[in-house]
Amino acid sequence: MRWDTATRYRILLEINNAAVTHTSPEGLFKVLADELIKHFSYDRLSINLYDVDSQSLSYFTAAHGINPEGISCKNSRPLAKGAISRMAIQSRQPVIIDDLSRYTDRSSIGSMVKAGLNATMAFPLIIRNRVSGSIHFSFKKTPNHISELTEVLTDVSKQAAIAVDNMLAYMHLKKVNVDLEREKRYLMASTDEYKQEDFFVASPAMNEVMNLVERSADSDAAILITGETGTGKDYLARRIHNLSFRKEHLFVKVNCPALASSLFESELFGHAKGAFTGAEFKRIGRFELANGGTIFLDEVGELPISLQAKLLHVLQDKQFERVGDSQSVKIDFRVIAASNQNLEESIRDGHFREDLFYRLHIVNIHVPPLRRRQEDIPLLMEKLTRLQALKTNRQEPFYTDGALAKLGAYKWPGNIRELKNLVKRMVILRPGEKITGEDIDMILGSSTPEHQTRQTDIAPLAEAERQHIIQALIKTRGVVGGEKGAARLLELPRSTLQYRLKKFGVKPGDYVKG
Repeated sequence: MRWDTATRYRILLEINNAAVTHTSPEGLFKVLADELIKHFSYDRLSINLYDVDSQSLSYFTAAHGINPEGISCKNSRPLAKGAISRMAIQSRQPVIIDDLSRYTDRSSIGSMVKAGLNATMAFPLIIRNRVSGSIHFSFKKTPNHISELTEVLTDVSKQAAIAVDNMLAYMHLKKVNVDLEREKRYLMASTDEYKQEDFFVASPAMNEVMNLVERSADSDAAILITGETGTGKDYLARRIHNLSFRKEHLFVKVNCPALASSLFESELFGHAKGAFTGAEFKRIGRFELANGGTIFLDEVGELPISLQAKLLHVLQDKQFERVGDSQSVKIDFRVIAASNQNLEESIRDGHFREDLFYRLHIVNIHVPPLRRRQEDIPLLMEKLTRLQALKTNRQEPFYTDGALAKLGAYKWPGNIRELKNLVKRMVILRPGEKITGEDIDMILGSSTPEHQTRQTDIAPLAEAERQHIIQALIKTRGVVGGEKGAARLLELPRSTLQYRLKKFGVKPGDYVKG
């Protein structure tokens, strides 16, 4: 017997030791190749991994020995193109070919013959009744004692299957740990300001918004949140995420106006090591970070139109390529976008892609400005003051009815953000004190920027526009289109005027006169 029992055990022991001591596929494969060639001469050794979901093959690591032209070790390939691997994997039995020249009509075998290989032995790698791949030994000359060698290599393939499976499990756990560490860093860096229970509403308008949020949260449809700056679009996006089945994964915010064109792809899609000068390590992009969770595109209307096509491609295909990498990365995410612009007008002006708009606009949630939901102001003042007082360990200021009336009459150009800043200022500067209407007049007057005239003197631009439209409707007696309509008088497309009528809650029928 050429390979006695002691020799066989020694071979299996070396494979087992390699599986325990090596932490890279290359290290494991090298020890395996070096040990096996001591006991019989082969001219090529390779291990194929089999992906049952994609029905594809890939190399565990670069093959040892002769590398025939046309057989790539870098890319995966369909199972159907691996003639010998397919036979071993599908039959779950060794495949022994002592004369490859009889099968040169198959491309992979033809390449082997051209490289001088004339015989091959392939064995399925079976672990827990699952085929994970195949191990191949190829020869220039058909080996002697092929029956005994088949018996030995069958035992080797069983041990190799365990070693390869352990290595793949180790690599998977290593990746999971890296991902968890990455998510931890992201969560640590993210603000803790957003808490689901800190969103307070009392007005019918906002109750309707919250009902829409709850109805749409459990779907996976794209959502576009519109509204003025400071109305709480971030809060609503996070609330949608926290109510969805994706809440156990990350909510990743992308501040679109801050994305420089030169770094757009690297920031969103990541880059490979060495992709460009300064890329010293692989970087995970925002989309990959949001895999399984939600990506929030804040102020998406500010994104340059030259970059919108790249964003649309990822939203459609749910896959992308890192900068400097040709391999596609598949991802699963939900997209929520927000904008303080009228994106339909931006489309007409050529600043926003219509196809991207419809990709994002499956569900639209419009957040009314604070001045149009004054019922929320007393509740917000009470709840936010209490929270800020607890956070800073100070007493709560007390607001008189006159103060609350003044706050309700104020136009709040900065919306919720401005109100929160006022609350913080009062808790810090006036803890435990009574705040009167006169105090509010002084505070709001001093907080108004110099370039912004007081609301009592000049109305906000939106209100001025609303009044201008109303005057046009009065003059045209409620007629919107046509030669004598308000749209022509205002020099606006009829569709644009109709959008603004809806936005401002203006009904043309109210201005029809007999």
